[in-house]
Amino acid sequence: MTRIDARLERLHTLYPRLIDLRLERLERLLAALGNPERRLPPIIHVAGTNGKGSTCAFIRAIAEAAGLRPHVYTSPHLVRFNERIRIAGALVDDDVLDAALAEIERVNDTAPITVFEAITAAAFLLFAAQDADLAVIEVGLGGTFDATNVIPPPVAAGITAISLDHREFLGDTETVIAREKAGIIKPDVYTVTGTQPPDIFAVIEETARGKGASLAARGREWFVTPSAQSFGFEDARGRLDLPHPSLGGAHQFDNAGIAIASLRGSGIAIPEDAFATGMIRAEWPARLQRLASPFVDLLPSGSSLWLDGAHNPGGAHAIAGVLRDWPGPTHLIVGMKQSKDCAEFLRIVMPHAASIQAVAEPEQHLALPVDQIVAASGGIATVGPDVATALRRLAEDGEAKRVMICGSLYLAGVILARAQAFASVSG
Repeated sequence: MTRIDARLERLHTLYPRLIDLRLERLERLLAALGNPERRLPPIIHVAGTNGKGSTCAFIRAIAEAAGLRPHVYTSPHLVRFNERIRIAGALVDDDVLDAALAEIERVNDTAPITVFEAITAAAFLLFAAQDADLAVIEVGLGGTFDATNVIPPPVAAGITAISLDHREFLGDTETVIAREKAGIIKPDVYTVTGTQPPDIFAVIEETARGKGASLAARGREWFVTPSAQSFGFEDARGRLDLPHPSLGGAHQFDNAGIAIASLRGSGIAIPEDAFATGMIRAEWPARLQRLASPFVDLLPSGSSLWLDGAHNPGGAHAIAGVLRDWPGPTHLIVGMKQSKDCAEFLRIVMPHAASIQAVAEPEQHLALPVDQIVAASGGIATVGPDVATALRRLAEDGEAKRVMICGSLYLAGVILARAQAFASVSG
């Protein structure tokens, strides 16, 4: 266990619930810290169910291409906790992060606080201590009562695709969840949203109108027109002709558009060529990520192996769209978290998969047992039972294949950790 892990374990003991959507505990702690959240550079706040991390990645890549230094706060991490916090463009290092968490522990003493609230306080403390041009802040869960919503009004807010997820905290319908997500909208703040079903858009629009916030929606205030090799973005400020986003899948045009519209409406000066460069440079692991050694080596020559962290119905629809667009068959290897709607996820992706194998890795956090995944598929999925075995089974006939591992960010983290370990040894 690292020293950072040890601090997080101690913080876990301070409150009986991992998630408790209230702001009072964090507001108390931030006040004791001197309110660092009030000393941040211009903020772009991003909420949603699916795509908010990708949207943050596009905003960061565009800002960096423009020569700006952005702070970035995202969650969850996949391999290392440090992935959550970028300070002026660089991942936080262990010593700096440990010092910030130590200060949080000292000031908080033993008062009740959730781990995410403590982490958020640490991020704001670090951001306030270092000059930057922009702070990109991703909502952790929900919006209205998410810990990140203690920030002062941002220069722009983005709301990405909304789907059923975390229903035990946010509600049982998409419109109820949408109302919670729309809670990041603040008076007079330029707010951007992408393609939304009519009932969800109505909630977002009603909230924006009630707050006196201007709402820029795809297909109304801004437009994206993809073509084979490029795409156009257009709003009242003019048209941009851009290369395809580096993050694959048709759903990424929506996320890229939200990022562009947010920056263009924020008042932050961005030269036009930075938008094109940002599209090419954006990186966000486990979002239709192509894997190399060691896992692809288990498949026949000419095969391709992909990793995606999609784990809810909205993510499943995105994967289904990708599978429809790809020529030829794709085999799925699916592992999921216990709390997710496995049956609905599988119902959406199964018609587009050549085969499905259910897996659970030993170190995968809260992994749904393999037999439960098979049962949720109605017996269509077969037992993996782990990724390596599933890949070897697919390789038995010697024919090249396209394979996607999906269903859980925790599973994706396990896969990426092993790939990084392999690269460090082989390199």
